[in-house]
Order: sequence, then C-alpha cells, then structure tokens
Amino acid sequence: MSSARESPVRVGLFGLLGSGNLGNDGSLEAVLRYLRSAHPEAAVDALCGGPEAVTGRFRIPATRLHWNRGEYRTASRAGSIAAKGLGKVVDAFRTAAWVRRHDVVIVPGMGVLEATLPLRPWGFPYALFLLCASGRLFGTRVALVGVGAAAIGSRPTRALVRWSARLAAYRSYRDAPSREAMRAMGVDTRRDEVYPDLAFSLPTPPPGAPDGPAGPVCVGVMAFHGGNDDRARAEEIHRRYLDGTTRFVRALVEEGRPVRLLWGDDVDEPVVSAILAAVDSPLLTAASPASLADLMAEAAAADTVVATRYHNLICALMVGTPTLALSYATKSEALMARMGLDGYCHPAREVDADRLIEQFRELELHAADLRRTLAERNRTAARQLDAQFTALTAALFPTADRTPARARTPQESP
Repeated sequence: MSSARESPVRVGLFGLLGSGNLGNDGSLEAVLRYLRSAHPEAAVDALCGGPEAVTGRFRIPATRLHWNRGEYRTASRAGSIAAKGLGKVVDAFRTAAWVRRHDVVIVPGMGVLEATLPLRPWGFPYALFLLCASGRLFGTRVALVGVGAAAIGSRPTRALVRWSARLAAYRSYRDAPSREAMRAMGVDTRRDEVYPDLAFSLPTPPPGAPDGPAGPVCVGVMAFHGGNDDRARAEEIHRRYLDGTTRFVRALVEEGRPVRLLWGDDVDEPVVSAILAAVDSPLLTAASPASLADLMAEAAAADTVVATRYHNLICALMVGTPTLALSYATKSEALMARMGLDGYCHPAREVDADRLIEQFRELELHAADLRRTLAERNRTAARQLDAQFTALTAALFPTADRTPARARTPQESP
C-alpha cells in the first residue's frame, strides 16, 4: 500500500448502507468520523445497497452493491430468476474490479456474520464472500470492524460466512458471543478483539431530565418475524409480537402515560401503523427518525424506553435512559449485560404484556441508579472505542502517524 504522503490511501466502505436501516448507517457514520479525523487524506467511497442515499447524506461517491436491482425481492417468474442468476456472475466481476481499486476496504459494524433475521445464502453472505475473496486475491486489506456474528443453521450460509471471516485481513467484534460464534465455526479468533458497538463513538445529545412517574415512554418496534430458522412460523411469531406489544402500549396509555413509537428500519413502518390504528389515543404518537441522532434525541426526551431493534437499544443506552429490551437475539442480551441492565430483557418471540408491565415497573423503580450505571458504562465504552480506532490505524494504515485520534471530541463524549 502506498504511503499517504505519496498519494491518498484509497478506502472503500462496504455493506447494506443507505438501504433504510438506521443502525447500518450509524455504523457507517462512526467509521467516516474516524477516517475524517485520523486519516483526512484518505480517498473514500462505498459499494452499498443505497448509493444515492449514501452520497446524499455522507458526501462520498457510492456504487450500487448488486447489478440486479431486484436482488432482495422474491423471484417467481423465469425472467426474474434468470436475472438473479446472471447478477451473481456479474457481481463477482464488479466486486473484484471495485476491490482492486482500493488499498483498504472496511465493513463498518452491522451483523454481517449472523443470520438472526431471515437471510438467503446467495444474498448478502455471497456478496461478503466475494468482497473478502477479492481482497485476498488482489492484496487489498479487508477489515470486518466491530461486526456481529452468531451461530448459523444453514450450511451454505455458514460456509460463506466462515470463509469470509477467514479471508479478511482484520476482524473485531461488537460482543464476546460474536467472537465465540466465529471460533465455533472454525475461525481462528485468538488475535481478534471485542469492543463496544461502533455507534457508541457517535456524539450524543445531553440527557433529558426525568419527568416523574407519569413521564413519556418510548417504545421501539420492529417488523419481527423470527430468525432464519423460523420461516415456517414467521407469521405466527409476528402476530404474537405485535399483539403483545400493542397490549403493552395500550396499558401505558390507559394509565395516562404519553407513548412515542420508534422504529429503526423502513420495513418497521407497517408495525407502527398497526399499533396506531389499534390504540386510538392522543397520548400515542409516532416519530419519523432519519438517523441514530434522531433516535437518541427521542430517547433522551423520554423517562424510559422499551425497544426491540438493536440500535434502538443502543441509542437509548447511550443517552442514559433506563431501557428494557424486547430481545430477539443473543446480541441484545450481551449489550444489556455490558451496560449493566442484564435483568431487563424480555423475549420478543413470546411477548407477555402482563410480565412486560411488571418488568417496566421494576425498571422505573430503579431508574435513578440505572442512570448512574449507564453514565459510567458509557464512559468506559468511549475509552474502549478509542482503543478500537487506534488498533484499526495500526492494522490498516501502517505508514500513518500513530498518534491516537479520537472519533469524537471530548465535548461529545457521553
């Protein structure tokens, strides 16, 4: 790789970015902040799901991840099936050509090594394998930074994920269960480190002041249908989740509590609409967040948060708001344990509104102590992410100035 003093280091960012998932875009934002602070000379672009959105918001050139624009739509007709098949061949050449133009490619966070939500092997797992294989072929350093991983039942998906991880030049994980999952899949993880999720490096708004026992509650919802192995029960799981969450929201509103619905991906909007239709009350409103900053602002204004999506939880925890997780995967439980709230998890697959109300009461009872715990855990997370970015510079930019550079200023720390 050429020295930054001779020519700009060419850095590519890869993933399902700009595709409507606020958590993915927050991870991209965190890495861009790091690059612009520590490596301002770098020439940065992206290969991503929503290039127009990425270019418009983050001001970097971007290329569409898949040649076939219908890649993530179900193919039923012969023409669409043929287009998907052709797209796999075309994408192999497109990905290789893109990787070859770069010195470094970073996959910023996200659950790229897991299948906790429905996922086909020839979708993103295949795209990630093409990336990592191309990096090894052309000598481009591919870094999986702060990623999530989990045990995978599907053999084809598991094989693609395992080989992607093996071919990457650098790996770090957002929690210990992710590293253990990759070790169990046969990846040598002895040199792989665990750090907090990249989103913890983003600036936060000042924490709000609690409004008392009748203050506002944010409820983060999700179009939850179970995981990759739950396809046969997907509608049943979704119906149970929606019914339980709706009952919980209705109970809060009937007590006179203002409730604000949040979401983290465009696909969640029908769930928000369904709850609004089922609970007709002026106390129930919905936000329209466009970024993790918007989610943090909503959470900071609430007394308490109950949320499902992983980055909804992170945003609430980052601003120090007592939070209860509707957990659908180990990653949520690991996050809550890291932040000292491991006793405040409820299974998203089996939402029991009565039990959820009990846990909510317990959460509010200990809110003051939990806010102090979150303040300390957030300071620790900030220090750990400083170490992550320093390690990333050492691994990917060996000719760069080794002076540690924070991704945020001290004034932006929680």
